[in-house]
Amino acid sequence: MPEATVYERLGGAEAIRRLVRRFYELMDQLPGARSVRELHPQDLARSEDSLFKFLSGWFGGPPLYVQERGHPRLRMRHMPFQIAQAERDGWMTCMHQALREQIADDALRRGVEQAFADMATHMINAAPAERGADALPARGQEKSTGQ
Repeated sequence: MPEATVYERLGGAEAIRRLVRRFYELMDQLPGARSVRELHPQDLARSEDSLFKFLSGWFGGPPLYVQERGHPRLRMRHMPFQIAQAERDGWMTCMHQALREQIADDALRRGVEQAFADMATHMINAAPAERGADALPARGQEKSTGQ
């Protein structure tokens, strides 16, 4: 019998939807997430849908994102947005909290956290000095942080 995928171990589609929903709720609530929240549109529905679809396939479930949009090319898709250490850390703060609330299995949670940390670090494309108010896209533009 094959080993269960992370997707299955997390609880499938509904568990991933809850994780993503909580992650974006925290992005609106946690002060440390302000700079990364500013990279997203005011309405997070599309961001939630995109992250859910990406995580579905990334965790070993249905490859919804790839079926709809092709290869994720995460770094390329995030290049239009100035992502420095602060944005990476804000993103991870929200994800750490969401994972702590959603995943009871410590070993599974730590593995998922490490995978997210590695991915978030890979998204950094700007030094802190490059990040300024004039570098931010206007709210409401198409944005894809975290997908």
